[in-house]
Amino acid sequence: MDARTDPFAVAAAEERWAMVRGIVAGGALGDPAWRAAFEQVPRHLFVPYYFAGDFVGDERGRLWCEDPDPGRRTRWLRGAYADTPLAIRIRDGELISSSSQPSLMARMLEELDVRDGQRVLEIGTGSGYNAALLAHRLGDDAVTTIDLDPEITEAARRHLDAAGHHPAVVTGDGARGWPPRGPYDRIIATCTLPCVPWPWLEQCVPGARILAPFATGLIVLHVREGPHGKCAEGRFLHTAAYFVPLRGLPARTAVRGPRLAGVPRHIGENDLFRFLLALTGEALDPREALSLWRRERRPGRERFGITLADGRQWAWLDDPAGPYAWPLSSV
Repeated sequence: MDARTDPFAVAAAEERWAMVRGIVAGGALGDPAWRAAFEQVPRHLFVPYYFAGDFVGDERGRLWCEDPDPGRRTRWLRGAYADTPLAIRIRDGELISSSSQPSLMARMLEELDVRDGQRVLEIGTGSGYNAALLAHRLGDDAVTTIDLDPEITEAARRHLDAAGHHPAVVTGDGARGWPPRGPYDRIIATCTLPCVPWPWLEQCVPGARILAPFATGLIVLHVREGPHGKCAEGRFLHTAAYFVPLRGLPARTAVRGPRLAGVPRHIGENDLFRFLLALTGEALDPREALSLWRRERRPGRERFGITLADGRQWAWLDDPAGPYAWPLSSV
């Protein structure tokens, strides 16, 4: 049946175009090349099932493309194009893989600032949808995506094949990068980091850009040659971002429970204050963080940054050499 007359294909296209219109209305996808990628890459092929509602990890909340109930199939298709993250893989009650919110993906891809002919390494394959968008923009040969979990990479290869894209899909430790396909002009992570892995810098060309979730924010690092090897520095975007952690590296202290002792509830629940606590880790106790928070007039994410140089990495407020700097672990 012709895709123009196939009821399912027509419905999927309408949902996809509606998703893109919503993303554009929200201020993203100003680049025609990225808009074309989101218009043409079918997200539903990458989420043949996912968990919805209050039943994440429970079969009652599983929506499936081949559900015998036509009503549930319709819910699945509409949900596949909703501007929301989708839980796609649960193990022992823990979320280990998801398909990110499309509007956030669009903003991240635009901030990556790719150019024709550049090579990109994606850390965290997920469903494969982000790799497909990159491959649509740059070509299959320019894109490498890596994930630690062989079940995730195997499923992503199937999804990518169904969508007609064939970037390199590697099963391995993303914290180590993937030297055989480097050097890279861009590295993008779709998992939260506890620190920035040094192997990424070593596999980047000078002038490369790294974009990664960190402490409920998104850090954009610019790589350059320093007197003692590669170094990198950059600021956070103002955008909040919540991703599953990068596996293979130790997690930083979670911001919950006793970490908020002595902090007024309305501040402890503030997203930007919790970002500050997550970014500084054990370097600041809650009262020190509260004092800084008030003194600096509730700083937003964009006032913070990260520097990697001379074997050290640290987070900072306003100025890498200023009075407010906190060491990060180094791997």
